[in-house]
Amino acid sequence: MNKSRRSSRRRSPSIRSDETIDYKNISLLRRFVSEQGKILSRRMNRLTSKQQCLVATAVKRARILALLPFSNNEI
Repeated sequence: MNKSRRSSRRRSPSIRSDETIDYKNISLLRRFVSEQGKILSRRMNRLTSKQQCLVATAVKRARILALLPFSNNEI
């Protein structure tokens, strides 16, 4: 009974197989960045460690090239 409940709670992966993690894919990277501009954790993103590493590198590259903001402080 406990196993069936756990499997029903599983969510679909946040990255589809046809999507590539790339610094130029801003619409994909924005899903992994919080409103403050921070990279979200693996548990919140539902990514593998390899995917999380690729996302973090891509976000950092996009920030350097001014495709993504470093922070989102609109006060």
